[in-house]
Amino acid sequence: MAGLEELFDKLEPKSPGQEELKKALLSGKDLIGVFGPTGTGKSLFSIAYGLSAVYRGKFKRLVLSRPIVDVVTGKEITLFSEPETYVKLASEYLRDILAGFAEEKLLREALDSGRLVLADPHFLRGRTFDDSVIVLDDAQSVPAETIVEIVTRMGRNSRLIIAGDPIFQRTSEPWRGGANLAREILLGEETAIVVDLGVKDIVRPGALRGVKLLLELHMRKRELDDVEKRVKDISRGHAPDADIITVVNMAEPKKRWDIAGDHAPDALIVVKEGHLGRIIGVGGERIQSIEKEAGLKLRVIQLTLDLKELVRAVHPVSWIYKHIVDFDFAGNTLKLVVAREGMGAMLGQRGSHIRFVNEVFKKLMGVEVHVAEAPEERRERREGRRKR
Repeated sequence: MAGLEELFDKLEPKSPGQEELKKALLSGKDLIGVFGPTGTGKSLFSIAYGLSAVYRGKFKRLVLSRPIVDVVTGKEITLFSEPETYVKLASEYLRDILAGFAEEKLLREALDSGRLVLADPHFLRGRTFDDSVIVLDDAQSVPAETIVEIVTRMGRNSRLIIAGDPIFQRTSEPWRGGANLAREILLGEETAIVVDLGVKDIVRPGALRGVKLLLELHMRKRELDDVEKRVKDISRGHAPDADIITVVNMAEPKKRWDIAGDHAPDALIVVKEGHLGRIIGVGGERIQSIEKEAGLKLRVIQLTLDLKELVRAVHPVSWIYKHIVDFDFAGNTLKLVVAREGMGAMLGQRGSHIRFVNEVFKKLMGVEVHVAEAPEERRERREGRRKR
């Protein structure tokens, strides 16, 4: 294992997003925001950078600040309510993050010497951090006001790294959570860099399965309207062995955005992976019976992390998926990269298609959908204009 001064250098990025994060941490910016799902290396790279920078003499200490929340009860453990428990859990978290990268003896020495400080986010008011790297981790569980307060605590020769998950581990609606609000604030700061990590940057074993289960949990917790409840009840009657995660009523968004044609259904049924055949039935007799009783055009999709298929199931144009070059989460949005020839169909007249898709995804997952043209094609178009 590496010494703490070499810790960051020894970390090898395993995805393009991690490469971008490592470059950002080595930049001269004093505010760094890194946002993405669990297992992408947000905490590991941030803490490793801080320790290495301290032990190389660039800063005097690394201040690691994170909320500790009981995932079962939702109760927050603080230095005021349970000081010994807070320190114990924060120390265990640190050891878990750096297991296999730094010896526990070195971490204990860092804590004992004051080069590494564990700080409760609730008790930062009134303090000033000079010559420090401050890492605020799990920002999705911290109020936005606390994040702004931490920014004001920055003193001479200090850097603040904010890490959080605006989507999968959020404790509130994504647009209200601390991680997303922090991201929005940093995007508007000239002295800040924001790095968005996505599902494709997950490298920790088991994290992909966990992210999928978290997404499923959010969908199961949705409050259904009367149409959605009725479709779900009818589906259970005809397909009792199918695990139905949720139902999304698309009839109102279709009417609102004047979506015509036969592709977009009136409601979307999301089932557990492997249960598609159970709700459709041999030859489609089950889904046909459900549609007949509900009086709606339905579509069924099984939940996977291939969200391109989900876009395909919702979008009014059946072939649009062929033009989706790439997709992943960026902050609290699903970013779709689309080939130039598919942009018109993706957006629709006056943006009606993408507004419709955006509304359905907000209902289903609590995320917005953003579209960007494939960068290679944008470059080719610019070069063509210059030649002319």
